[in-house]
Amino acid sequence: MSRKKVVVLGGSSGIGKAIAERFAKEGWLVIIASSDQSKLDAAYPGLAGSGHEAIQLDIRDDARLANFVSHVRAQHADFDVLINSIGVSEHLPVLEADFAQWDNALQVMLYGTVKSCRALLPYIKQGGRVIHITSIHHERVEKGSSAYGMAKAAITQFTRSLALELAPKNILANTIAPGFIDTPMSVDCHGQSELETAWFHDNYVKYDHLPLKRAGKPEEVAGVAYFLAGPDASYVTGSVVTVDGGLTVTF
Repeated sequence: MSRKKVVVLGGSSGIGKAIAERFAKEGWLVIIASSDQSKLDAAYPGLAGSGHEAIQLDIRDDARLANFVSHVRAQHADFDVLINSIGVSEHLPVLEADFAQWDNALQVMLYGTVKSCRALLPYIKQGGRVIHITSIHHERVEKGSSAYGMAKAAITQFTRSLALELAPKNILANTIAPGFIDTPMSVDCHGQSELETAWFHDNYVKYDHLPLKRAGKPEEVAGVAYFLAGPDASYVTGSVVTVDGGLTVTF
């Protein structure tokens, strides 16, 4: 039986890194991509087994994406699962922020997702899986996160469109919507994690707005991704799987 292969975009940090590690642990060949070479160098040794690859890729650069796809085709021919966990989080006011800076979230997350799918999905195996990491922001609003929320909402709708168009090939497309997850994206420019602030404790722990009273672990999202890639999810497509400790069911 041939070894299964997964491409994890954004696989050098946070949720993407945990996903890559889970698939490697389960015996898959893992190809991780990230724009940050230093993070790739740090993440690669954590992949159990052999034969994995870590490739630098700025998803905004069409030439680099084309080279990445050519490399994957040349070295691996095809693959089983595409996971897109590339994300940027910047709090920017929609009216006052520099437009290019505000627009970066859409260029990276929305158009990066669309471009990577258009480039890579012609080489996914029949019966393959596409898994995008969105966020509870795809249906909720936070001040200063308009671009982030818009990108995540669009990714959700794009995934549903993929589910319809890829169904004839039995390729399933789903998205995972995490809530508060303890990753480097939770840390601000001053080195302070929002998960350790009085604001987080008062809003989400003290007054029960977060029923499980804690942030999630990247590994808990990775487990859901592995489920969606496996045989037990064979009748799941076009779905959003929320992993938020119950946050979105409260007032």
